[in-house]
Amino acid sequence: MDKVRIIPLGGIGEVGKNMTAIEYDDEIVVVDCGSIFPHQDMLGIDLVIPDITYLERNKERVKGYLITHGHEDHIGAIPYVLPRVPAPIYGTRLTCALIKGKLEEHNIENYVLQVVKPSQTIQVGCFTVQFIHVSHSISGAVAMAITCEAGTIIMSGDFKIDYTPIDGNITDLNTFAAYGSKKVLALLAESTNVERPGYTMSEQKIIESLGNFFREAKGRIIIAMFASNLHRIQAIIDYCIQYRRRICFVGRSMVNVSKMALQLGELKIPAELFVEVADLDCYEDHEILIMTTGSQGEPMSGLTRMANSEHRKLQIREGDMVIISATPIPGNEIMVSRIIDQLYRCGANVVYNRIADVHVSGHACQEELKLLHALTKPRYFIPIHGEYRMLKQHINLACSMGMPEDRAILVEPGQALELSWNEASIAGPIPTGSVMVDGLGVGDVGSVVLRDRKHLSQDGLIIVVVGVSKETGKISSGPELISRGFVYVRENEEIINGAKAVVQGVLDRFETITQAEWTPIKNGIKDEMHEFLFSQLKRNPMILPIIMET
Repeated sequence: MDKVRIIPLGGIGEVGKNMTAIEYDDEIVVVDCGSIFPHQDMLGIDLVIPDITYLERNKERVKGYLITHGHEDHIGAIPYVLPRVPAPIYGTRLTCALIKGKLEEHNIENYVLQVVKPSQTIQVGCFTVQFIHVSHSISGAVAMAITCEAGTIIMSGDFKIDYTPIDGNITDLNTFAAYGSKKVLALLAESTNVERPGYTMSEQKIIESLGNFFREAKGRIIIAMFASNLHRIQAIIDYCIQYRRRICFVGRSMVNVSKMALQLGELKIPAELFVEVADLDCYEDHEILIMTTGSQGEPMSGLTRMANSEHRKLQIREGDMVIISATPIPGNEIMVSRIIDQLYRCGANVVYNRIADVHVSGHACQEELKLLHALTKPRYFIPIHGEYRMLKQHINLACSMGMPEDRAILVEPGQALELSWNEASIAGPIPTGSVMVDGLGVGDVGSVVLRDRKHLSQDGLIIVVVGVSKETGKISSGPELISRGFVYVRENEEIINGAKAVVQGVLDRFETITQAEWTPIKNGIKDEMHEFLFSQLKRNPMILPIIMET
């Protein structure tokens, strides 16, 4: 086989749910295994993961999962995918620690986690994989050079080029250039910030800006941010030491990640700096810093519960400085705006990204992407990790740098790209899409269930209960109407009585009712009640007829 197949299973036409299968010589490696937040119309859904039907059909050929970093959009699906398609997982130390925590939380055992270091090269099946250090908003982020006999594929992962990173380790441009001086078959690069010109601001600028707020704050400082941004957390801890503030972690993920990072040595916090939530009132306000989750306005997060006075031990009060050190993920803007409004109502001084430099993206802008293209000099380019317009913009950027249009390829979901040095072709179809996770159910909520949930949320439900004598086939009780989310029965007796009359009219057409007649009776009740209720109220509730034998 002289061609390598690249199969995007997620992250194409969307920001999140990143997953790409690379196949050669009857063997497969999978890069990333992420989830995505549910859309607003996915009522009750906890998260969304990629459709892995293709991997399940070929699970004996899957040799490993190669993980670029530990954000949810790159590791969130692992607890749901790994039991169905078991294979070793390779990632850096923090990435593996975060994955291990997820697997233990889901009571998954008998897995293989292999910790690798940036610049290390490993063999996974027929693939030689080198991990390449990149800067991002989480420690341990890597790009990958994946080599088989067909050629070398560079996977950028999420990255930016920060010349003054907090940890001093800049993106390994030398290794990218070394591959570019040879032959790179294909570059698969993220497209999240391709619409933004210039360069991404350095994390150092954000740290300097946060330092100014430490100098200005007279009361408590409350910072909401992603728990995974350990470099920023460490910088804040250093400010706490400098300005003599004690630190309190609030929120499940913030507490868990900070504990794990301490054990790994990723965070260094003097023991005397810690304070528990229950002991906060033992200190003056100017001695306190609270680090919490909730930068995305999540309903059950620490910041949201504090703002709504629902936290058992913490409430926002006059004089607090609340810093939201994050940018809303697409789709979360409304929730974040509501939290900011509520924080102001509570008397807090709120600082967020629109009014101050308190957050910077971890993704490359146009000039950084151009540099990656220039260094790697790929034969083919495939944009990934972005919504459709972003992918198209990235194609345009590559072509502006001299990439022939026929070698800059946008692979649609459901397609497989087959590459050799002299030829590129699209194959398929490949099963792709989204699988919804609701509690412990994976994939058992589909479009029909979501349609019913949407119907219930918009128009409510009316249950019609009719009792039928098993012996005579006559009506023995009812019809009784139960309304949920439609109208309040006691205040709408005229409508309810009219609806009962409609049901009674359907039942009067039958002298006796046998089980064979239940279906036409139910359909008749649905049709005529829908017509009556819409004529009276212009509403269309879900109608659920129930016939019981007595």
